[in-house]
Amino acid sequence: MQEIQYVTNYQILRKIATGGMGSVYLAEQLGAESFRKVVAIKTIKKEFLKNKENVDLFVGEAKLVADLIHENVLQVYQLGQTKGIYYIVMEYAHGKNLADVIRSHKDRHKVTNVEIGAFIISRVCRALNYAHEAKDMAGKPQNIVHRDVTPSNIIITYGGVVKLTDFGIAKAVIMNTPDEAEVIMGKLPYMSPEQAKFQGTTRQSDVFSLGLVMYELLTNTSVYNVNDIDDLVDKMDNYSIKSPRRLNPHIPEKLEAIMMKSLEVNPANRYATAREFCQDLEHYMYDGGYGPTNEKLARYLGRLFPEESAAPITGVGSPATSSPAGATPA
Repeated sequence: MQEIQYVTNYQILRKIATGGMGSVYLAEQLGAESFRKVVAIKTIKKEFLKNKENVDLFVGEAKLVADLIHENVLQVYQLGQTKGIYYIVMEYAHGKNLADVIRSHKDRHKVTNVEIGAFIISRVCRALNYAHEAKDMAGKPQNIVHRDVTPSNIIITYGGVVKLTDFGIAKAVIMNTPDEAEVIMGKLPYMSPEQAKFQGTTRQSDVFSLGLVMYELLTNTSVYNVNDIDDLVDKMDNYSIKSPRRLNPHIPEKLEAIMMKSLEVNPANRYATAREFCQDLEHYMYDGGYGPTNEKLARYLGRLFPEESAAPITGVGSPATSSPAGATPA
């Protein structure tokens, strides 16, 4: 990271995540009159730069998200290149990802509060709907499909704001992505039937993936605990999804019905849009009056992670459990 630090106005503070293809660093953007702004910088390993497809996906993510300005979408500030290194400067969301939240509940032999869980998913719905409806500067639809809606790609800040991250394998008009009939994109336990069967994905595919995340969040159980694509397709075609209320009786029938509609294998029976999914969740949460809010979610997360939530952003933390803005490394 010295190359970036020496020729840019970013000061690297520490590494906060490492993945198979790259790393994410906590940094400060420096400016005139002692201006400082905390950011995250996502990089791609040099060995992966030899493959043009990897570079295209990395660069494409930055370009795609650059104009997605929404409270529930992690912001991208800059795409840079110096001395052969590509990097993306992103918003830093101080918090935990949803995989951390689920794991913490499992460790305590508890499950996420139903109302809080519904609220988190409703905010991801808002992010997805915004992305799905996005247009370019000329007003043309971008036809974005995220294709990687997973717990690790959803961050909750300690301020109670939900952020959808990592559009690294997203499909859009401007993205040069592999043919879905030939290359499978996404993570097995969270794939939609369309992805698993090498069919074209649509916005409904993201709805299904989010339904899988919701099921796991509220039951601590993955719908499709599989190791290969053939097993996944077999379960989708030949097995019914177990009622989530059998795993968590605190889930109301109305919420279960919403969840199961998002998980219809046949798209004709599934929510057509993330907006519809969101509307049903918000009717469920607020029809009776006051419901969950960002502030309630912040307090809930603070109780779950008291030490981390109280620590300063730039303090030394544990990279293994820290959830950076910018998400999963490339």
